[in-house]
Amino acid sequence: MELVLEYDPDAQKLEELVSNLEQGYLVRRRLDLLTGAVDIACINSPESTSANDTRLINSFGPEYRMLLIGAGQLTQCLAVIAVQSGFAVTVCDPRSEYADGWDMPGVAITREMPDDVVSAFQPDLRTCVIALTHDPKLDDLALLEAIASPAFYVGAIGSRRNSALRKSRLIEHFGQSEDTLKRLRGPIGLYVGSKTPPEIAVSVMAEVLAIKNDVALPPQATVGQWKSSKTSEFTSVE
Repeated sequence: MELVLEYDPDAQKLEELVSNLEQGYLVRRRLDLLTGAVDIACINSPESTSANDTRLINSFGPEYRMLLIGAGQLTQCLAVIAVQSGFAVTVCDPRSEYADGWDMPGVAITREMPDDVVSAFQPDLRTCVIALTHDPKLDDLALLEAIASPAFYVGAIGSRRNSALRKSRLIEHFGQSEDTLKRLRGPIGLYVGSKTPPEIAVSVMAEVLAIKNDVALPPQATVGQWKSSKTSEFTSVE
């Protein structure tokens, strides 16, 4: 193990680093080992620590966060996988019949209205927001807040029909457009033939991780695209 000790580091540079982290930015810190000079820059993806005789480079960033709207069975399954994948998970559900029964160590629970929670959450580049209630009164306003944020993933559970209806509502009643809703994912998940809550959770988490890791997904990998392609094939045969 090799240690680097910085004597009397530049306090202003440390404050700049902390400020960027508090705002949700990922930061590269470059230390000149010969002079002690520090350079800080915001970056889009984590970089491995590197060092040689003249410099040390580290990347620092806030933890990945997942905000789940709705405290049903699917949420429980998804939260377990997300925590094991390194996400800090928060569940939001103002409905007492769901929130009262929530008991999962390591996962925060809030009963506030989802749109208020998203606003207070201040989603950043390491945040994903997923609506799982099937209830427009809870999902729609929260999704509006989320798509206006830098969150790397915003999605909602539902069939292709329900996803289309959701977009229509947001366009008709909330002044959105096809362009502003491009970031809203739905149906969410990668197609794995999932039917049960645990299988659907795997499907959704697979898509989240692919987007997080900047993996280019084939057009038919997602649930919506795969089902659309199969519908087209069936129509063509008919």
